[in-house]
Amino acid sequence: MAGKRKANEAGSTNDLRADVLRVLGVLKVATADQIQRLASPHLTFRHTEKKTAAQRKEARTASHRGAANDLRRHGLAVDGGRTRGGEEVRLLTAAGLAAAAIDLDREPEEMGGMPKSAGRSGASHPMTVNETVIALIRPKPDLGRLTEQPAEAQAAARAAVDAPEGIGTLTSYATEVALPVKGTWKNPAIGSARADIVVTAREAGVPLLFIEADNCTEEAVLIAAKFDKYARFFQRKEKDTDGIEKPMWRTRWSAPEWDGYEQVHPPVLLVFHQVGKRSAKNQMQKVAELTRHHWQGTWDREDGYHSYDGRIPIVATTLELLREHGPAGPAFWRFGRDHRQPLLEAIGNPRRDAALDRRRAAARERERRRAEQEAAAREARRPVCADCGRKFTDDRWKAVDSRDWIQPPEPHPHLCEDCQSRTAAAEQAEADERERQEQERLRQEREAEQAAQKGGGWLSRFRT
Repeated sequence: MAGKRKANEAGSTNDLRADVLRVLGVLKVATADQIQRLASPHLTFRHTEKKTAAQRKEARTASHRGAANDLRRHGLAVDGGRTRGGEEVRLLTAAGLAAAAIDLDREPEEMGGMPKSAGRSGASHPMTVNETVIALIRPKPDLGRLTEQPAEAQAAARAAVDAPEGIGTLTSYATEVALPVKGTWKNPAIGSARADIVVTAREAGVPLLFIEADNCTEEAVLIAAKFDKYARFFQRKEKDTDGIEKPMWRTRWSAPEWDGYEQVHPPVLLVFHQVGKRSAKNQMQKVAELTRHHWQGTWDREDGYHSYDGRIPIVATTLELLREHGPAGPAFWRFGRDHRQPLLEAIGNPRRDAALDRRRAAARERERRRAEQEAAAREARRPVCADCGRKFTDDRWKAVDSRDWIQPPEPHPHLCEDCQSRTAAAEQAEADERERQEQERLRQEREAEQAAQKGGGWLSRFRT
């Protein structure tokens, strides 16, 4: 026990250290508060007896702070400065990132890079990225671990559990992911895009989503320029392991195949956090106008929907709206639309889906009618028994319609199975009777011949 305590002076458990490794492996830079909210959300509803919010945070994050300290002693994590709010941030070393890759079951090149200026200048951008991930996941507390807490704390935890679901789990997310316009995944060329967040949560209806976070400090033209890089990356093609050329992004991530009507690029979500002086609303509008050539669709008058063939679905929201409504609420503005929607509706194309459903329904109806017509025409050709007038069964029709010269011809092709059986039985009876009569005739002839032979012998002896 003493040896274990010496190795982990902060007294952390393997599970706690694994929690910190996994969270930092995904987020790269995080505070103990963010680590705790993602890894152990039930702790958020404990320590309610503490008088101040600062004291409650100190108590609920103590275990994960201790685990981070022990990882630092093992050379897997380092302190990364403090946020503007004074919270200490943690990040992994190269050895820690490798250990996290094993724990997350990811290849090293899938781990992504470290954010620029990680741990310096208050880490404001990584903090916004982290809060975006937490707001999208909406971690649910384990009520079974809060049974001894006050009623108010349990009620708050129950409300969190009953709130609309988020998207995916921690392992559904990756940060600082290179999107090479040239070069390789491991060594992208200069000018490549770098996604703040990539989400893969097919079970939640989001097979692939790229996310860019902004603190309202960048000029809109610089944000818009990122979509030029995204477009170049989405258009890049290379051969997959099966030897077939396809979009490069499909060689790494799975997504539904294009249905043949249009080839829409994966969606990109912009999350604005009102930290800087620029208005989030104005930023959205400016970026939308500057990127119009990337997202604007063409109106299909016949089916009544916009086609986004070769376009990027771009959606925007604020961190405040995302926290308030979650992914299932009306927090997302799809560029080109006039109202906010839930995320799945915003990144989708409901009018197009409805039009395609109508097309498929019409095709099914045409196929049904064609099948009915073919069936009616076939019924009209179905043979009728010349004896009883009943229609042939499929098996009987097939038997009499056989063109297989190896098989013997049907003796009664104009009769149904029952009538053919009765006719065959009657014919067999007639044949049997003829055979019997023939045998009887032969028998009588043999008897007569034998009688004649016996009579002729007696007469010859008498004459002698």
